[in-house]
Amino acid sequence: MAELKMPAEWAPHEMTLVAWPQRSEAWRGTTIDEARDTHTEVVAAIAEFEPVLLVVHPESAADARRRVPAENVEIFEAPIDDSWLRDSGPIIVTGSGRRAGVDFTFNSWGESFLPYENDAAIAARILDHLGIERIGSSLVLEGGSIAVNGKGTLITTEQCLLNPNRNPLLDKSEIEAELASKLDVGSFVWLGQGLVEDEDTDGHVDNICAFIEEGKVLLQSAPDGDPNLSAARENAGRLAEAGIEVVELDLLPRIDNDGESVVVPYTNFYIANGALIVPVSGTDPDMDAQALELLGRLYPDREAIGIDGRTLALGGGGIHCITQQIPAA
Repeated sequence: MAELKMPAEWAPHEMTLVAWPQRSEAWRGTTIDEARDTHTEVVAAIAEFEPVLLVVHPESAADARRRVPAENVEIFEAPIDDSWLRDSGPIIVTGSGRRAGVDFTFNSWGESFLPYENDAAIAARILDHLGIERIGSSLVLEGGSIAVNGKGTLITTEQCLLNPNRNPLLDKSEIEAELASKLDVGSFVWLGQGLVEDEDTDGHVDNICAFIEEGKVLLQSAPDGDPNLSAARENAGRLAEAGIEVVELDLLPRIDNDGESVVVPYTNFYIANGALIVPVSGTDPDMDAQALELLGRLYPDREAIGIDGRTLALGGGGIHCITQQIPAA
């Protein structure tokens, strides 16, 4: 396995995986129809830059075909329970002229949403459809819980990977050993907490941190008085101690859902070929524009494209959460 490594997200893609919303009750404070509208926007934006494989439950295939653009989008009919393919889909590793997909065990974020049997099997089905070798792992892991730089460094959070609802019999060193084996990483940076509001995924790292380049990250910070500020400062310290340059983003828009404050983190963006697909708040145009301008400067070879992220945030995620890259062979 040592010759196969998980590339950085900015490495060239063959395509992007997206799944069509299927679980109606997942979209609290909104509707599955609105979720499908947002997924359509994301698929259309990515398809301008690279092919998209859209995984759709057979009973929803007609609806998907009616909405999504036909050009550069392939619909793959397969049973699914939910649409967060970053977490349930395969993680592709490459090297030495070979490519494979690691199929980590998926337990629906600590069995938070039932049923999940179809989602637990979807990575293997996608790999079979694409003709990519499958490598299984008994480690419970979601793709949104890790970030890699493609050069052997992985960032995650203790809140998620050490949560007893994932791998209660494994300690930190055993989790690191399996990740090292399957993804060829040798350096681990353990942040503490994710977003306070991120209860569904127990602090996924893709809501707070993303690599900009090999030794540099964008880190979600927060304005004074925000409940996330203390954890953000702790995380910044851990990254600096690991020798990683930190660009802090203290823009953290919020929307109201029946009195509950819901965050729409800009850091939950997706890096496509030539583009950065960014969830924006839709409620604060000035803040959205400021975030897109910053991201455009940080990723100068990519066009920063904002898509209203409110519906995804109400469902518990963002654009990175619904996408998964298939690196080029």
